[in-house]
Amino acid sequence: MSPFVGEIFGTMILIIFGAGVVAGVVLKGSKAEASGWIVITVAWGLGVALGVYAVGEVSGAHLNPAVTVGFALIGEFPWSQVPSYILAQLIGAFIGATLVWFQYYAHFRDTDDPGAKLAVFATDPAIKHTPSNYFSEVLGTFVLVIGLLFIGANEFTEGLNPLIVGCLIVAIGLSLGGTTGYAINPARDLGPRIAHAVLPIVGKGNSNWAYSWVPIAGPIIGGGLGSLTYAALFEGMVYNALWIFIAAFFAVLFLSMQLHKKDLESLPNKEVFHNPTTTKAQ
Repeated sequence: MSPFVGEIFGTMILIIFGAGVVAGVVLKGSKAEASGWIVITVAWGLGVALGVYAVGEVSGAHLNPAVTVGFALIGEFPWSQVPSYILAQLIGAFIGATLVWFQYYAHFRDTDDPGAKLAVFATDPAIKHTPSNYFSEVLGTFVLVIGLLFIGANEFTEGLNPLIVGCLIVAIGLSLGGTTGYAINPARDLGPRIAHAVLPIVGKGNSNWAYSWVPIAGPIIGGGLGSLTYAALFEGMVYNALWIFIAAFFAVLFLSMQLHKKDLESLPNKEVFHNPTTTKAQ
């Protein structure tokens, strides 16, 4: 198996477990219906762990463009392979989401709420406030990438690392995920969102593309800040890219404030979309 195929397969496994548990919790008639946030975060963590177990020896199991870019920024991964890894992650996420749709086909049919259907595929904030939604994704992914580097700097019993990574995902979900559903992974959100847009899901509503930039920009910037901060504080290597990413963080934060201001101005004439409070994402 090539690293490209490995990233496809590993990301597919991640989404099967992650989107699958959201479907089980939010769709009508599932035996897991309304089982809650704890169930969602644990299954996402186990999904990440199993994806890492599956292809860690093949591709390094990034399964996330924010991880791939973050590692490349500090020389832990070659830039020449970044585009192919990101493409593979998007393909894997799309395939995984499509398989979950087939798995829960009857439940999608019997669910009336279009927000619940979208929640299976993509993230959306519990409260729409663009600056804080963006900050949430930056912080969550910052913790993810710097946490992965912490884990990698320690020695564990052979084979235990993926499980520790899964625990990191659960901790992020429990502590930081309640605001936006913690995408912390552009492929995890974009690949399934594309699947939601193109699949013939009965009564699905729109794919909320207006929000989709947040779980892309936030994780990329947060992942870059995580790896570059780790290099500066723990390895004594201050890369010029650190200042670029800090500037990018504030620039996008300012942009998000302007977008939020426009949303407030148009609020009386605009329907605000919300996913159910039980939604997830990684």
